[in-house]
Amino acid sequence: MPLLFESLSHQIYLSAPLFILILLGYCLTRLGKWPASISEGMNRFVFNVALPCMLFRVMSTFSQSPPVDARLLLAFFGSCLLVFIVGRLLATRLFNLDGVAASVFALGGIFSNNVMLGIPVATVLLGPEALPPVALVLVFNSLILWTLLTVSVEWAKQGSFSLEGVWRTLIGVVRNPLIIGILSGTAWSFLQRPLPMLAAEPLKMLASLAAPLSLVTLGMSLAHYRVRDGLKESYTICLLKLVLQPMTVWAIAWLTGLPPLESKVVVLLGSMAVGVNVYLMSQKFNVIPGPAAASMLFSTVFAAVTTPVWMMLMTLAGY
Repeated sequence: MPLLFESLSHQIYLSAPLFILILLGYCLTRLGKWPASISEGMNRFVFNVALPCMLFRVMSTFSQSPPVDARLLLAFFGSCLLVFIVGRLLATRLFNLDGVAASVFALGGIFSNNVMLGIPVATVLLGPEALPPVALVLVFNSLILWTLLTVSVEWAKQGSFSLEGVWRTLIGVVRNPLIIGILSGTAWSFLQRPLPMLAAEPLKMLASLAAPLSLVTLGMSLAHYRVRDGLKESYTICLLKLVLQPMTVWAIAWLTGLPPLESKVVVLLGSMAVGVNVYLMSQKFNVIPGPAAASMLFSTVFAAVTTPVWMMLMTLAGY
């Protein structure tokens, strides 16, 4: 028991500074009355400049890194499919949601905040060597999950799905600044040449800003959402996201014999809070905006404890 408590305390201690930065951003908006325009501007800078630079820098040495086990994609996205199906069933049978609302509900159970939260948490808890596996998941994350949502929504509306919707999703993924940073950095790595100093130093400076700024910006964004509507639905989404998905990821990783580092990466990413894109989809389709906003806020708070718990359990299990 003392060993268990010590391990959990250590994991929480390591991740605490990250959530303090989220709290700082939240307080700047709620207590400091910083306008929404500031968080919008910071969010655009982080998403379009700082994080792509960090990912480019990480992936620019990808060819020199140990190979990443592609089974992690099976573990992560296999869990997404299973949990999405469970979420869809719960939404329709427990909360009587229609097909479109149930699709967004189920997306909340699988769409992690792997950019603003997953990257910095993985860096702190698992070290820089975890970033190439994280980047591999990010490359496919939007494509696979948006395609899954597109199929589910269009099936609910029409009883079928169109290739046009999938094609639009693919084009959107290719234009994503994060994906551009990952793919261009990977391409540079195969040239087997170091980055010129004039490029390497600015990239290093911008990359150092990415993690802390993304967390502060996340906190500022969370302060704008209402959390009073649909609390039962939001708590259920949190349960799917923070408990069922990491459990399912771990089970698939174990069944496929995924190596320890990759296993911890996919479980960590699966245990992340609900991503803001779920709320954006709820706005787009005009369904469950309250539960989507509340689940995003609550899951971010709960993840401060649940993610360290998952990492502790994996460490105790010998990973």
